[in-house]
Amino acid sequence: MEEVRYPRKRFAELLGFSESELTIADNLEGLVELGGRRDSYGPGDLSAYRAALGAHPPRRQMRRQLFLNFKGGTGKTSLSTSYAYRLAELGHRVLLLDLDSQGHATKCVGFEGEEQKYTLFDVLVKKLPIADAVIHTPLAELDLVASNLRMSTIDLALMPMSGREFKLRKALEDVADRYDFCVLDAPPSFGLLNLNAIMSSDDLFVPVLPDFLSFHGLKLLFETVHELEEDLEHYLQNVTILLNNFNPTTRIAREARQALEEHYGEYLSKTVVRQCTKFAQASSEGTPIFAFDPSSKGAEDIQSIIDEFMPRLAARAQERSA
Repeated sequence: MEEVRYPRKRFAELLGFSESELTIADNLEGLVELGGRRDSYGPGDLSAYRAALGAHPPRRQMRRQLFLNFKGGTGKTSLSTSYAYRLAELGHRVLLLDLDSQGHATKCVGFEGEEQKYTLFDVLVKKLPIADAVIHTPLAELDLVASNLRMSTIDLALMPMSGREFKLRKALEDVADRYDFCVLDAPPSFGLLNLNAIMSSDDLFVPVLPDFLSFHGLKLLFETVHELEEDLEHYLQNVTILLNNFNPTTRIAREARQALEEHYGEYLSKTVVRQCTKFAQASSEGTPIFAFDPSSKGAEDIQSIIDEFMPRLAARAQERSA
């Protein structure tokens, strides 16, 4: 992420400016020291300009959003990291939690899990305050709690603990006032770690591929969520299925989409994430899709998910205040 550069026009658009308005901002006291007018800017510049200009969106109570499917290979990490980065790019304060021992979410934002002093393991097992495990990215609005192979033993470490299902929820309480969103990227399995993730979340995003094998993981996940509602009285406020890697030219993809609409229509996002090779290319370079290619189909579709979901949050906030 340190190598990410925004062309001048793109940088102005992110701030909601025209290029002429950006020229005025370049020369404002407190910003001219950053270098004045330039052809390109970095993520740190974006954060500095937002802070100096007061160009952040209104703060909100932290929303905890989990990306999870018990089936692997659904593109969950590409979606979750791109979603988290885009929210931060728009000025929201975001904490990205990598729960997967492979550390792919950590890599997708430019860090190596094995090089980090602390991970989520230290938070959940050794009671380290989560703020001490936070890694600050070049984009000041985006923070990360990393993961590495040590996380592969976390279910065994949590097993003998009292209140083991609520360790993550309790840890997040300490930073609830620092972030607008907490985005959790979970491994494709069910155990105590993912139980913690579900019990910590307000919203569940379930990425699925347009094939019928994805339905097996989907059915198990919905059964699990229903059991948690009954046994532990935890009710997710939103459950959204994201159809990912969709290619409308293939018959099986069209049939899978139709089946999802028939059986899970009330949960299915209106936005379909189209097949996009740029996701894999961006991930391999440790760069979110919006920094790698903001004009790609993948970036457009992630933005559509945000545009679709934000009004729901606003409506729910109005219901609570009424």
